[in-house]
Amino acid sequence: MATGVAASPYAVVTTILTHGFALIVVFAIPLILGLVWNKWAGGAAGFIMGTLYYVAFAGYNIVSNLLTFAQISPASAFAYTKNLYADPSFIGAYIVGGILIGYITGALCNGSSSFKRMLGSGLTAAITVGVLTFILNYTVSFGAWMTQNDPLYAFGTTMLPLVILGVIAPIIAKVMTWYGLQPVRH
Repeated sequence: MATGVAASPYAVVTTILTHGFALIVVFAIPLILGLVWNKWAGGAAGFIMGTLYYVAFAGYNIVSNLLTFAQISPASAFAYTKNLYADPSFIGAYIVGGILIGYITGALCNGSSSFKRMLGSGLTAAITVGVLTFILNYTVSFGAWMTQNDPLYAFGTTMLPLVILGVIAPIIAKVMTWYGLQPVRH
């Protein structure tokens, strides 16, 4: 058993409702564009959304993580050189994952408006990106010890929001096709 500060009993819910919801928003746009438009639009949107989330998440968490886990003074927190921008799992999970979720969805759906095909491609892309994120968090992340300490918890909090996204996004995309809210193909 690991020593240190005990986690809140609501940590799973908190993680899913904060970072999980943010990931759903970040990955939903490329996934929906991949479903209703094409793989290139999904991949490009994934690059843009993943990059924005990467910059925001890494910048937001630097000081709070340093104050909490490194136990350094607030005055020296801004001078601390090692930050989360250099974490390779961030780049792989958010930027590459964003590109992959949009591209895979668009490639598998291939412009079809069949709900079964949309659902299958959305779930396939979401599960693929979830597994990639978990593997990166388990192996190359600066905080890999946290994932290695409780892999089932880490896998659950990584996969649950993405599986939910893989089901909800095709429903949204199908409703968009009913109302003609998709690009016109020539």
